[in-house]
Amino acid sequence: MVKIHRDTTLRMRAVRGATTVDFDDSQLIHAAMRELLLTLASCNDIEPEAVVSAIFTATPDLRAAFPAAAAREIGWTDVPMLCAAEIAVPESQPRCLRVLLHVERTAAHAPLTPVYLREAASLRPDLFAVT
Repeated sequence: MVKIHRDTTLRMRAVRGATTVDFDDSQLIHAAMRELLLTLASCNDIEPEAVVSAIFTATPDLRAAFPAAAAREIGWTDVPMLCAAEIAVPESQPRCLRVLLHVERTAAHAPLTPVYLREAASLRPDLFAVT
């Protein structure tokens, strides 16, 4: 009988995501960030207890809410989080929210897939088929 050994060593990995909102409103920011986080978690089979930390950014035109508050709303209460402002690059994507999640994974997990929603899909056209 051959014994199959699976590597269960945890490794830290990171995955990015981004989305946009139509205007600077706390409810829109929270809803968009909840959608992004839940989509990232679903697409990548990420359980809340696997999230080590999260860094959130918002473009300078978004000041109505902390994006990390949306993560607390979906139950990520034990995750260290940081919010920061994106630098104001001319002609960059307006009203954009980004996240960088650090998660623990085993080698058996599939590679992490970034998620770009709404107008943020234009940030990484190499990840999306243009239709």
